Amino acid sequence: MANTWGYGAMTNSFGDMQNSKAIIIFGANPAVNHPVGFGHILKAKERNSAALIVVDPVFTKTAAKADYFCRIRPGTDIAFMYGMLHLIFKHGLEDKSFIDDRVYGMDLVRAEAKKWTPKKVEDVTGVKASLLIQITNVYAKSHPGTLLWAMGLTQHTIGSSNTRIAPILQLSLGNMGEAGGGCNILRGHDNVQGATDMCCLSHTLPGYYGLSDGSWKYFAKSWGVDYSWLKGRFKAKEWMNNKGFTLARWWAGVLDGKNGNDKIHNGGVNVKTLFVMGNGITSTAQQAKVKEGLDNLELLVLCDPFVNEAAVLTDKQDDIYILPTATQFESSGSVTATNRSAQWRNRVVKPLYEAKTDHDIMFEMSKRLGFFKEFTAAMKMKLKKDTFIFPEDATDEIARIIKTIGLTGWTSKRLKEHSKNWHMFDEISGRGYGKMKGQYYGLPWPVWTESHPGSPLLYDIHRSVKDGGMGFRNRFGLEHDGVDLLAGKTSAPKDSKVKGGYPEITAANIEKVLKIKLTPAEKKAIGKNWKVDTSNIIANKCMEAGVAPYGNAKARANVWTFPDKIPMHREPIHSPRQDLTKIYPTYPDKPNHFRVDTQYISKQTEKDWSKEFPINLITGRLVNLNGAGMENRASKYLAALSPEMFCRINPDLAGQHGIADGDMMWILSPEGTKIKVRAHYSYTVTADRLFIPFHFAGHFQGKDLSSKYPKGTKPYAVGESANTVTNYGYDIMTQLPETKGGLCQVKKA
Repeated sequence: MANTWGYGAMTNSFGDMQNSKAIIIFGANPAVNHPVGFGHILKAKERNSAALIVVDPVFTKTAAKADYFCRIRPGTDIAFMYGMLHLIFKHGLEDKSFIDDRVYGMDLVRAEAKKWTPKKVEDVTGVKASLLIQITNVYAKSHPGTLLWAMGLTQHTIGSSNTRIAPILQLSLGNMGEAGGGCNILRGHDNVQGATDMCCLSHTLPGYYGLSDGSWKYFAKSWGVDYSWLKGRFKAKEWMNNKGFTLARWWAGVLDGKNGNDKIHNGGVNVKTLFVMGNGITSTAQQAKVKEGLDNLELLVLCDPFVNEAAVLTDKQDDIYILPTATQFESSGSVTATNRSAQWRNRVVKPLYEAKTDHDIMFEMSKRLGFFKEFTAAMKMKLKKDTFIFPEDATDEIARIIKTIGLTGWTSKRLKEHSKNWHMFDEISGRGYGKMKGQYYGLPWPVWTESHPGSPLLYDIHRSVKDGGMGFRNRFGLEHDGVDLLAGKTSAPKDSKVKGGYPEITAANIEKVLKIKLTPAEKKAIGKNWKVDTSNIIANKCMEAGVAPYGNAKARANVWTFPDKIPMHREPIHSPRQDLTKIYPTYPDKPNHFRVDTQYISKQTEKDWSKEFPINLITGRLVNLNGAGMENRASKYLAALSPEMFCRINPDLAGQHGIADGDMMWILSPEGTKIKVRAHYSYTVTADRLFIPFHFAGHFQGKDLSSKYPKGTKPYAVGESANTVTNYGYDIMTQLPETKGGLCQVKKA
């Protein structure tokens, strides 16, 4: 369905993992980060004797429950999965009919996999050949198998390739579109999926609509505003169609190439104002650069229930505003879970004291900036009324507009009914019973119509489209290099009137593809295609024919528009294996990458970073803290569990530097930055790597910033931010930071 830039949309669900016969996890630690969801994995082990395989640089609490644990070198997941594919193809373990009917470009993958022998994989990844063989044999022969990942797989320069090779592995085994199979991406925070779906990003409009003129005109019409007015909000027309800055590198927009920083492309001006709502800026990579950006802003506005520690990090004295924001308990609305399902929340109490909800702050801002009428127009359109009720009318606005991922059925009325009757749904399948029969809990998208039940398993052709079934989306044309991109004859969803593959449905082809005749009234009302058809005629006609509006095509292993057509192993910019950077170099430097000139090969070849910085730096979560930790460290009970910032260090490595258990130590990065933390001896890490949590702030490079907190707001626990020492490096497609593949050195403090 949608590429959610660095993660991906979960194809199945936590509950569905109970159907799995094998579970393989890359770069995730759900026992700590998703403890409730991890319960479903433990049930799969108990009920199905499912094999649990964990691939991680660190021995985690999830690994402690695993049947097989691979201690992989950071940044080498592609090499490892090619090693699995090598063995799968060599021994004929692939699902040949699935590949033939439903996958394009697997021949290129097969050719690359042939190069990755177990011995070669062992050299690159550090995983013994015998263990690779054992794991591949178990996983490939245990059907269905599900694959999980999180930030350990995504936050690399090759993160987007990592999130392609994992689904390719699943496609090779026919694990996609299967109960107990699929790719299950674990979101790190509540409503991350919803924020992505609504485009808290800079390269698309809500619902993953692009930045083309057609998309802007569709939204102008849907929002009830004039297109020329919308265009006039930009400095020039060209900026309407260009990607913006990312959260990872907003500070580059402020610094504008000064003091050795990367140059920007921003219409001749730098970023002057930062307006933050509910985001822990201190959880952004390269804190020294974040601080430099904050210090050089003209205006900084921070909206948060707790003091956003950006206000503490910066030395800026004037024009900083902290706006007290209401919590989730003081507001209502829907949130979207990691499995694409929604849940309605009801307000518990009214906002306390002077706090305002996020939407009230935005409404007030729009009034003062002079576009409140335009900002709220769409909420009044459906019933043609003069007022709106928030958030119900906003929810219904989303349902009316967002067709790309199928949110038509997400009306506030339906979502409220689901949350009210949550107990009437099966925890594994999500199916409702009693009065909720015929629906799946939370209406996981796509929900094509207001009566559609939701789609708990993406790409499942074993069920009808009316019951949530579908093939793979057709979005890259009908053929490539003379090869048909539509699905094979046996790949139509159950009960489909159209056998085999078919293109996405448009006004121009609907009669031919579905073999129907539209009435004159329908022809007049229908939209150009399924993505902009607000009449919903296309979706309704498709439901009658058992057809998914977005078509039925082959999954694309060969992405000919990407820097790498198929995923390729490339060493991290700061690699501990200088010899391998010559064989598997990173990408060429990329100019104007989300408006910032971004270094790749020039940074990697600047020097042999591993001579001065020989230790892999690994960051991760703690079960009692979350993100930047602002709200958690403000709880004395949660803070008591992790009262100070620390580093897990192998005793052998610590001994080499004279660091005793409990000593203070310095961690230094190639960026010229350092943090001072407490040493915790641990055998969860080997002597070539460290682990540090990323939830702390309030110290900066050895300096305690406690005096800068407004009176009465200092958290119970403060400390150095791990992101002060994370390295330079950004994903070639998404610009996610390479926080999971950096280097460092250590010294006794």
